[in-house]
Amino acid sequence: MTPFISSAKVIARLRVVRVVPVIVIDDADDAVPLARALADGGLACAEITFRTPRAAEALRRITAEVPDLFAGAGTVLIPAQAAAARDAGAQFVVAPGFSPAVVDYCQAHGIPVYPGVATPTEVEAVLATGITTMKFFPAEPMGGVAFLKAIAAPYVDVQFIPTGGINAGNIGSYLAFPRVVACGGSWMAPTDWIAAKQFDRIRDESRRAAEAAQGKATAVTV
Repeated sequence: MTPFISSAKVIARLRVVRVVPVIVIDDADDAVPLARALADGGLACAEITFRTPRAAEALRRITAEVPDLFAGAGTVLIPAQAAAARDAGAQFVVAPGFSPAVVDYCQAHGIPVYPGVATPTEVEAVLATGITTMKFFPAEPMGGVAFLKAIAAPYVDVQFIPTGGINAGNIGSYLAFPRVVACGGSWMAPTDWIAAKQFDRIRDESRRAAEAAQGKATAVTV
């Protein structure tokens, strides 16, 4: 099991990476070559979503064989999934919404956790747990950067990880908002590219995404 680092250190790393690939893996055999493609492209981070039966195994292989990739678990809905993520070596947990049971488990076991919020009421519910960095989801359908700035305004100590509808064309506007730690997205490694084992293509798109996040270039989806 990978030793956990503090939430503050997770946030510091995410602020460097700026883009968190949100990955859906159906075949655990794809996990390691995918992780290497992301890292080779300059995205040394990934959120492995617990949407598939092989997600925990995929995460376990990545943390064991590509330790330089900063790997977390996403779409964590129940404590059992949080426990599986913990056993697989996840360095952090992300959820689409706020589950008190998941947050309680993660806090009891020292796992940095970032619940999802979309309204001021949800922000305040998460704040009550002591968490000040939250996933903003679904970002684009909720109104994008303008809506995020509006709900962020009263909560001056809260930071966000927007996810949902973010792509090469709009990521810059999110990252320009200082309260955004990083953005989650899947355009650099969609499921059909992974299934087709197009790891060179994923590496190249990851490189463009990393450059765009650092303001060095404009990403172009291929």
